[in-house]
Amino acid sequence: MAIAIQKRTRGADSGAACVRFHRKTARGKVQTVLRENYLRNDIPCGRVACTECADRYEKEAKTREPALERAGISNTAAPPHYVVIDANVVLHQMDVLESSVFTNVIVLQTVAAEVRNRSLPLYNRLLTLLDDPDRHFWLFFNDFCEEAAVVREPGESPNDKNDRAIRNAVAWYTAHIKADAKDTDATHAVLVTDDKDSLQKARDRGTSAFSVREYIRGFAEHTQLEELLSARESAESAAPSHHVYAEYWPASQLTAGQRSGALAKGVYTANPYNFMQGTVKGEHGSILIHGREAINRAVDGDEVYVEVLPESEWRAAADAVVEAEEAQANDDASDDEGASDDGAHEPEARGAAQPTGRVVGVAKRHWRSYVAHIDRSSVNESALDGLGVQSVFASPVDRRIPRIRIRSRQVAKLLGQKILVALDEWRTTSRYPDGHFVRALGAAESPEAEQESLLLEFDVPYRPFSKAILACLPPEGDSWVVPPAGAPGWRDRTDMRDELVCSIDPPGCQDIDDALHAKRLANGNIEAGVHIADVSHFVRAETAMDAEAASRGTTVYLVDRRIDMLPQLLGTNLCSLRPHVERYAFSVVWELTPEADIVDVRFFKSVIASKGAFTYEAAQNRIDDKSQKDSVTESMRLLNGLAKALKKKRMDAGALNLASPEVRIQLDSAESSAPVDVETKALFETNSLVEEFMLLANTSVARRIYEAYPASAVLRRHGEPPADNFDTLKDILQKRRGLTLDTSSSGALAASLDRCVDDADPAFNTLVRILATRCMLSAEYFASGTVSRTAFAHYGLACDMYTHFTSPIRRYADVLVHRQLAAAIGYEPLPAQLHSKQYVEGVLNVVNKRHRSGQMAGRASVEFYVGRAIAARNAHKGADAMQVGKGSGTLIRADAYVIRTFRNGVAVYVSEFGIEGLVTFSRECDLDADAYTVTVPADASGLARDVTLGIFDRCRVEIGIEKDRSTRRSRTKMALVL
Repeated sequence: MAIAIQKRTRGADSGAACVRFHRKTARGKVQTVLRENYLRNDIPCGRVACTECADRYEKEAKTREPALERAGISNTAAPPHYVVIDANVVLHQMDVLESSVFTNVIVLQTVAAEVRNRSLPLYNRLLTLLDDPDRHFWLFFNDFCEEAAVVREPGESPNDKNDRAIRNAVAWYTAHIKADAKDTDATHAVLVTDDKDSLQKARDRGTSAFSVREYIRGFAEHTQLEELLSARESAESAAPSHHVYAEYWPASQLTAGQRSGALAKGVYTANPYNFMQGTVKGEHGSILIHGREAINRAVDGDEVYVEVLPESEWRAAADAVVEAEEAQANDDASDDEGASDDGAHEPEARGAAQPTGRVVGVAKRHWRSYVAHIDRSSVNESALDGLGVQSVFASPVDRRIPRIRIRSRQVAKLLGQKILVALDEWRTTSRYPDGHFVRALGAAESPEAEQESLLLEFDVPYRPFSKAILACLPPEGDSWVVPPAGAPGWRDRTDMRDELVCSIDPPGCQDIDDALHAKRLANGNIEAGVHIADVSHFVRAETAMDAEAASRGTTVYLVDRRIDMLPQLLGTNLCSLRPHVERYAFSVVWELTPEADIVDVRFFKSVIASKGAFTYEAAQNRIDDKSQKDSVTESMRLLNGLAKALKKKRMDAGALNLASPEVRIQLDSAESSAPVDVETKALFETNSLVEEFMLLANTSVARRIYEAYPASAVLRRHGEPPADNFDTLKDILQKRRGLTLDTSSSGALAASLDRCVDDADPAFNTLVRILATRCMLSAEYFASGTVSRTAFAHYGLACDMYTHFTSPIRRYADVLVHRQLAAAIGYEPLPAQLHSKQYVEGVLNVVNKRHRSGQMAGRASVEFYVGRAIAARNAHKGADAMQVGKGSGTLIRADAYVIRTFRNGVAVYVSEFGIEGLVTFSRECDLDADAYTVTVPADASGLARDVTLGIFDRCRVEIGIEKDRSTRRSRTKMALVL
């Protein structure tokens, strides 16, 4: 930590500002540090009208063109001007900044650096504004500008130094504009900040400066813009009130507590069945957090500090369903004093007590914008006709997120709409967090609004590709073709056009990443090849398209659309390995014995011409049809035989065969997107054929790139789950079915899963595998130099090293692997940043997040369309979805498995639709937690008799769709009809 600035000097020729300061080492010694900052007097200001800076863009190698318009921006707050913002505006008022009225904005290097350090998502949103030519945002390198740069003064904090640098840059811009010999409409620069101290200091200096609220009131649209203001702004001016929650401990106390072991640190996960409970998993294991005061304003996903309570205060986890909508239905959004006592709705939990704690601090918030609905019960109906501001609750679609209080003049218009709200502040004096309205998404339940809300809810980037990104595409567009042999594009490529290459994919696949071939060799062995789209040929490092692909991380597949990682021209055309078209590829070719032992492996860039594109079913039919004797079919038969041998080797080594719900939605047409039917996906041997060779390619490539780059290779690992992750499942299987689950190793688990069968019910084994999958850790990408070699293993695949190489059209990690492999085989140099494990790890952290959110968005899309399909079926049968459990006899009925028991309900899994649902009872029942059963009286279930249900029991349920009273969102409703 810097504690003093000694002096500043300047080299006569270098233009370097030398800063000498002292810092204390960990042992308390004072160390002198000298840093140089090279200053320039030719940093362009970004104004198109500036004569002084006209020739400065040549020195920047024309990488940037001036963006600030001659006229600047005008409103009633100030005459024509340019806007300079500080970091607080970006961090807390980004929704206002993104509104179209903000143009001609100067983003200082000081501000961009601070935002990047504090919030990468907001930094990426800022970069989007800087890249948009229609918004006229300009990044000014003030820290390198000789006239604008500042040096930290003795005793000055880093924050105060940054604020002073911003004020100094505003003054420099105003002087620079006035000194310009050419007339310009814009006369000065204006500082916009919500930092009261910096605002006053700027005004004292004679600088034009405004708070965000003051500034936006100068626009005609100020009423709408004020709705976008962060609730922090109004919360800071609110009158003091009583404390509902305890203050968080000071940062120094939190850090010391964690180091001493007095506090645990981990991620808070809200209980989806009981809003009054959650857990924190950290170095102390799993800790139960129970009750409003103990949760202490933690929101699902926040990284928190937890104080573990004395053992005498430990309690059991919830064994009843408690929904926030019902428990808090009468709360008043405008009055914290009138909020309900949630504890009154919480039944006493029975069962074994477990470590229990309370949140005493937050290390990192996981807050973002949330898709929500206005809770009608919080609306003052008598005031809907007026134009006044109402405080109302916005109920997030994600039930793990608490209701958010927002203030709006548009309540009447927003009722029945899906809206986007931002969570801004949660004061100790407020029972609910405060936020603000961002924008409306459309009518609830309309396919357009629902699908956009999915993308927003799971933070999936879906903006159109910018002009800068599209400029990276080949200028020939759809007309691009592989050049003739001998052209520069063929450099060091192997001609594989005559090989019997074909692709096997799901129906309707357009982004074909991979293709395969096989042939017998003269020595009796088999040559097998995997050919992967050569995406890195088109997506070059350090380009706008590469940056966008890194930000998106993955292609996201929804039921009715695909959100591409790359522009469509590449994904579905130039990179897609279409049949009978020459394409660039990256090939891995093995020589294998008939028993699938590897004799040799080669890696090379190639040119292929696929001989056919088949669905899994079509390929299987060709293999099975003995009359098919053509060379492509024989190649597939060779591949299929090898795949069976490869799979046997993997399973013998202890690989797991897990499962997840797999259903396919049949849509009426691309135009209507109306679901026609839901069916379970069919699996064929050819699914396994492709899988085995993709796994083999990925493991082979992993070893090659790790050999070349042991510190920065892009790999993928799957950690061994802690043994206690399986404790509950093991106990349930033993007590309910008399089955044993051995988790001592992946091989032992695989073998015991094979034994978890019910001869009368084949679907039972699939269910067990689904539940076992949920006990696992998530696989993740990592840079090889960031963990020990022993941590490389992939538990599920039972291999010691793995990566992703086979899907570069839809996964950015694969693009990085292609670059590393190309360098490893000497095809082209490795981009400099891919030598850095820190850089690689930073990129992969984003990719891991995007991968998870993309998967969740895809599952939510399936769930939405399954609900629509069920509603459509019921409507066709004339059923009233609100009559679920009333004995209508017309609703869909299906078999289900009980997967969890509560005192007032059971959670069930319906394999036919791949969905889970909750069957609730009208009152509490007799729950036997040790036996995992619940006995339900007839008057609680609506059945003709009492019934006892246990986990893994099959039951019959009636499925309908009902509209949630508060959120106005349709959800699946189930009832027992044994």
